[in-house]
Amino acid sequence: MAAETDAPVLLPIVGIKFDWLDLRWISGLLLTAAVLLHVLRVLTVQGLRAIHLPARPGKYSLQQKLIHLAWSVAVLVGIGTGIVLMIKAGTPLFPRNPYLLSLSTWGTLTALQDASALLSVFLILVQIYFGLLPEKRMYLRTMTRGWITRAELAENHDPERVARGE
Repeated sequence: MAAETDAPVLLPIVGIKFDWLDLRWISGLLLTAAVLLHVLRVLTVQGLRAIHLPARPGKYSLQQKLIHLAWSVAVLVGIGTGIVLMIKAGTPLFPRNPYLLSLSTWGTLTALQDASALLSVFLILVQIYFGLLPEKRMYLRTMTRGWITRAELAENHDPERVARGE
């Protein structure tokens, strides 16, 4: 049997010990910074006009915009609840205060945090699945190599709108 420690135990039945709390809040802050940089880039480079949903897609199809919306919800809920839950857990940024909110509110925040994580895993699986479909291989190639053929662009997108960054 493994020796007792104060560190949280992950997979305690097999004896794997892992202090996950520091890694969790640091990765959450990195995710928050990445989202803020992404929003700043979109607002300064593409503008909000790239979001609307026309009949013939420019740079992004309806499906791509909808999965982006789902990612936005999952990540923003995860960030919002994560920052508040950092107060309950205690980090160098926030002193521990489990009495700030009621027990039911902490439970709701935890459930929302878990739901956002579950939605993120689901969206990763959806992207992998659709990226492997033969008719969507061009998008997989675009994500991994950064290019699409002119014929694929003309067939699936409006090249004039792509040139305008829409």
